Amino acid sequence: MKVNGTHTRTIWLESDGWSVGIIDQTMLPHRYATLRLTTLAEAAHAIKSMQVRGAPLIGAAAAYGMCLALRADASDEHIEKAYAVLHATRPTAINLKWALDEMAAAVRNQPRGARVATAYRRAAEIADEDVAICQAMGRHGLKLIDAIAARKSGQPVNVLTHCNAGWLATVDYGTATAPIYAAHDSGIPIHVWVDETRPRNQGASLTAWELGHHGVKHTVIADNTGGHLMQHGMVDLAIVGTDRVTAQGDVCNKIGTYLKALAAKDNGVPFYVALPSPTIDFTVTDGIAEIPIEQRGGEEQSTMTGRTADGRIETVQVVPDGSPVANYAFDVTPARLVTGLITERGVLKASREGLRAAFPERAGEN
Repeated sequence: MKVNGTHTRTIWLESDGWSVGIIDQTMLPHRYATLRLTTLAEAAHAIKSMQVRGAPLIGAAAAYGMCLALRADASDEHIEKAYAVLHATRPTAINLKWALDEMAAAVRNQPRGARVATAYRRAAEIADEDVAICQAMGRHGLKLIDAIAARKSGQPVNVLTHCNAGWLATVDYGTATAPIYAAHDSGIPIHVWVDETRPRNQGASLTAWELGHHGVKHTVIADNTGGHLMQHGMVDLAIVGTDRVTAQGDVCNKIGTYLKALAAKDNGVPFYVALPSPTIDFTVTDGIAEIPIEQRGGEEQSTMTGRTADGRIETVQVVPDGSPVANYAFDVTPARLVTGLITERGVLKASREGLRAAFPERAGEN
């Protein structure tokens, strides 16, 4: 997608051919900055601190983190250490483990001298595969938006999003935003309601930033506004992303997704989830009981960072001294509340049967 009119990915190899470039997403939207990663420790910090974030991008970053680790030491023991270090950074997004498993499988039986080149080749494939998957999701999701547009006789299609499931959460194009960008680029009038998504404000700071750079009309709303908009017929469909989908179609996504799904169900608004197949975890059945929910530091909720009138970037405290803070990062939306799953192989029913039929090669592993 575009930054200041220039096509940009979220992760890339630098000109030296081995170090890894990323957009530092903790600086957005007020400052666009990039970072160069050169070690396993730096890659792990980038994931844990959310300089890179979003399930697909976390997977790609972990893949390149393994490459950096192997440059330092290509032994079996160091592969295991690097796997453990990277796997511990974020517990909820299954793409992280998937990518690490892919990397380990690619290099495990290679001669030690060939492991670094093999790792970089597989990491590049993982990144390119993610782009192709997102483009395919865009094509399938576009059909949903196009059908609504045909009924609206030129009026904009209003889409509600939550968190950032845009190109900043992937290598390019995004998951939930891929159909939105496809619709915009094909000339369909479209408008996006952007949940601010507390506590880290990924909607207000990231989704709004990238939609603005691509020229997509949007409006930032408070997290609790979606239900009101749905009651008044101001939302045509909701599209969100996900960090893990269970074998039966339960969806784990940024905290607050469940509440949006409940409001959509009550108001007859279609609620879609866009996901690449590596986000499906066929080893988990009951999302509420089995998916580990990351609990992050309370400072993410007790403070907010923004730009002052004179241009300074400042962080301020917004809760009283001494008040405890609980920062649950994700919730689980049961499959019964999901209208459909937008994948690279089409729009599926959120069910065990729907997922297994579309991805039998992955379902057969479990």
